[in-house]
Amino acid sequence: MDIGLRIDVDTLRGTRYGVPALGDLLAKYGISASFFFSVGPDNMGRHLWRLLRPRFLWKMMRTRGPSLYGWDILLRGTAWPGPVIGQKLPHVIGQIARAGHETGLHCWDHYAWQSKIDVMTAQEISQSLNQGVAVLARILGQAPTCSAVPAWKCRDQVLLEKAHFPFTYNSDCRGRSIFYPAVAGKPLSQPQIPVTLPTYDEAVGHGGVTTHNYNDYLLSQITDAGLNVLTIHAEVEGIACLDMFDRFLLSLRSMGGHMVPLGQLLKRTTHIETAVIKPREMPGREGWLACQTEWHGNNC
Repeated sequence: MDIGLRIDVDTLRGTRYGVPALGDLLAKYGISASFFFSVGPDNMGRHLWRLLRPRFLWKMMRTRGPSLYGWDILLRGTAWPGPVIGQKLPHVIGQIARAGHETGLHCWDHYAWQSKIDVMTAQEISQSLNQGVAVLARILGQAPTCSAVPAWKCRDQVLLEKAHFPFTYNSDCRGRSIFYPAVAGKPLSQPQIPVTLPTYDEAVGHGGVTTHNYNDYLLSQITDAGLNVLTIHAEVEGIACLDMFDRFLLSLRSMGGHMVPLGQLLKRTTHIETAVIKPREMPGREGWLACQTEWHGNNC
């Protein structure tokens, strides 16, 4: 039973501390994963204004945001422009790639993408992707071959702009199976590998799920048939919840589960369907996120 492991790296702190810690942990278990890096300015502290929104405030309360993420993340980029992660910590990103992990683009500016994607033009989307790809290519010595947008914020225009890059796959949405996304009735050539399992910040504080039983809850969501893809965050499972994730890997192994890079799931897929991406709301998250939905030919 293979479970795809996607690791999102959103911040300077996550890159500096969470990525090396996860690299060591995965090496202990002989696991390769897919790391997706934010490489531009870390302005994540600018999300603080969202505390005025009840749903975001509740999320920060139920996940104990300050202790989970750290004040340096929560305040980064507020009083002055955030540091450019790819310039500050290229050696960390390069080390992960050299260790054999699949290394792709998360974004240029995580805050800007997450907060402005609704109104970004095609040119602005293209510029953001180009900036991120250029920085990551300099670090890796070659262009990244996979990508995953922040917070599952993906529109049709994003898919069209990504088609200009040499991505063998993207992971931009939530869903149930690997698929070719269709835009304006036409399937595109870059497959999507959606995330199927809940994340820590979505689950904790809902339905009796706590930090103490989260691993059991997550293991119960894994299916013997169908696609299993988990997203963890370097800022969470790589720092504050590292021991918890260690215990999860141990339990998963005892169940006969194996964590693999997303690209490995794609190589083993014999049939890829066509579907469309639509905005949907999901319990535990604020606002919309892209979700896989059925495709009905030109009437999508």
